[in-house]
Order: sequence, then structure tokens, then C-alpha cells
Amino acid sequence: MDFMRLLKSLEELLYEILSWLVFYPLTFWRAVTQPLSMMRYADDELEDRPEDQYDDTISPPLFLLITLLLSQALSTAFPSVATSADALALTHSFSNLLIVRGVVFGMFPMVMAVTLILHKGQILTRSTLRPPFFSQCYVAAPFVFLVGLSVDCLLIPADRGLPYAAAIFLGAVVWYGQAEIRWFQRDLGVGGIRATGMFLLAFSVAVTAALALAVGVALLLPRWTAPG
Repeated sequence: MDFMRLLKSLEELLYEILSWLVFYPLTFWRAVTQPLSMMRYADDELEDRPEDQYDDTISPPLFLLITLLLSQALSTAFPSVATSADALALTHSFSNLLIVRGVVFGMFPMVMAVTLILHKGQILTRSTLRPPFFSQCYVAAPFVFLVGLSVDCLLIPADRGLPYAAAIFLGAVVWYGQAEIRWFQRDLGVGGIRATGMFLLAFSVAVTAALALAVGVALLLPRWTAPG
């Protein structure tokens, strides 16, 4: 019986992973072309029964995680100027780099979600934070993918990737900004100017927090890479 349960679990796992090949591209396309609809969709799906949620897409946190995995895999194809032994040890550790990317880039959906809750005057709890955070994962995933790509271009030797890095980063910020501004307008019922100010403030906080985390990771590298 235990063996049969194991086979059933493997069957479900295999089906789930293979289904990502179908639903991940569809989710990514919808997130890029219809960000507001996807954020509204994330809110609506949380009201369904757990077994019925996100039946035709990838769930938001998983979507963000898969995007970070793909971004990390893509970065290995780029030549890098990194020579530090500590930096190489980090980037050559799949789990270490995934944790770093997840925590650093996860600041963007988290800060945006907290901003919405505070401006709504709601009490910040796990329950109130969950819906906007899930919504933000859909719009954050394409953004962090492009930001990661721009960073990879920036690390190309001899500054050959600098123009590409700047163009990709600028495009990512413009796309992300317009989606967030419209989201604040819709959910808070505010005007464009106020929504823009809220986005710029939240974006600045997210960037500052992400950079602080990145610096903290850099300072902890010797401990991470030291032999146990």
C-alpha cells in the first residue's frame, strides 16, 4: 500500500510539473498583456475553494518562484566579470542564489501590497496582506525577470551589455509603473497624480530594501561559503 501511495504521489507530481509547460507561458503572457485583469483574477480566485483556485493558470507565488528559477537559469548563459572567490561560490550555488533572488526581488510585491493595505486603512495582518500580495506576484514576475536580465547584461565583460541593460531596465520600470499606478487608482479610487506618487514612494522603498538585503548578503558571503 505504501508503494502504491508513492506511485500515486509521483504521478500527481509528474502531472503538476508537466502542466507548468502549458500554463506557465499562458500565465506569463496574460500577466504581461493584461496585468490589471490578472491582479483582479488573483483576488477573485482566493474566494474559491482551495481545490478550485487557479485552475487555468499558475498560482501567483509559484508563478513568481518559477520565473526566478528561469531567470537564474538564464543568467548562467551570460559571461560574467565576477572574479571574487566568494561571488563565484554564491553564483555557482543554485540554492544560495535562488534564496537571494527570492528575498531581494520579493520585496517589490511585498512593499506594494503593504502600501495598499496602509492606504486603505486596514489592519495589517496575514489575512489582509494575502490578497494584495498574491495579486502583486503576477505583475512582479515579468518585472523581476526583466530586471534580472538587465543585471545579467550589465555583467557582460568590457561593458558590451550596458546599452542593453539600460534599455531593458527602463522598459521594465515603465511597464511595471503603469501597471501599479492603474492598480492603485482602481483599488483606492484615487487620481493619477496621487497614484503616481504612491507608486514612486513604494518603489523607492522596495529598491532601498532590496539593495540593503543585497548588501547584507554580500557581507555574509564569507560565512555562506566558509567550509563547515
